[in-house]
Amino acid sequence: MLDLWSLRVLLEVGRHGSFSAAAEALSMTQPAVSRQIATLERRTGVRLFHRRPRGVQPTEAGLAAMEQAAAVVDGMSLFETRLRAFAAAESGRVRVAAFPSAATRFVPESFRRFTATHPDVELSLTVGERGDARLLEGAIDVALVTSWDADPDPGLETLFLFDDEPMVALPADHPLASQEQVRLADLAAEHWIDGTHPDCLGPSAELSAAMGGPPKITHLCDDWNGRQGLVAAGVGVMLYPSIAGRSVRSDIRLAHPSPALPARRISAAVLPADGRPPAVSAYLDVLRAMSAAYGRTAPTSRLP
Repeated sequence: MLDLWSLRVLLEVGRHGSFSAAAEALSMTQPAVSRQIATLERRTGVRLFHRRPRGVQPTEAGLAAMEQAAAVVDGMSLFETRLRAFAAAESGRVRVAAFPSAATRFVPESFRRFTATHPDVELSLTVGERGDARLLEGAIDVALVTSWDADPDPGLETLFLFDDEPMVALPADHPLASQEQVRLADLAAEHWIDGTHPDCLGPSAELSAAMGGPPKITHLCDDWNGRQGLVAAGVGVMLYPSIAGRSVRSDIRLAHPSPALPARRISAAVLPADGRPPAVSAYLDVLRAMSAAYGRTAPTSRLP
């Protein structure tokens, strides 16, 4: 079998037209270069160079060999470059699964920040599907999950990001819309809008206790924009996760509920570190860096 170094020697001899010049370029001795070419000719069974008084000249077989050798050497260089890029998180892909409210601002912002430092890594997003099983199947790389979900598979690692405070979303012309804090008891007669788990009313026991009875759910809407539209139109109110607070419509007002409702913990589920591509680890670093701006950086059961 021919080795890569022999092919490099072949190319340098052909480019310089001289054993001695090729030897200088490769930091070898002239006899060593001559032996490499002689060995190649013996193994292939063809003469690769005409020996001339003032150097060497490729034969037709030598020209064909140089063409093939260049493809092999260039291919190996590309192979090494691409692997180094993966190892340095400069290449590869990161496939993210998220729930709808996380996709309104948090995930797009994380993509913007990540792309600024890793422009050659391919990013993709899937919204609305739980990602645990797909992580184990290798179909995605990061799944954003909440504490309202079932515990992730024990074969996965869960990295806490922040606690997400539930707010109350009111139409801008609601009588209570100007208040920073709204008593839940004052919303007992309101129509409520519910949505897809985990962007829903969540554990309802605390909400029901604070209002003196269960919420009157009259609208079910899975679409995030549709739910905001219903609130803006004045047909109902809803709980609004703080993770989506920066993307709230201008005709909606957010208020802190009183008493405060339990926060949900936002985490990233991923494969263990020993099976995690470098680009995924780099993306997790971006999520951690963003977390302080979106919620508490230590888990709590209730936000003030």
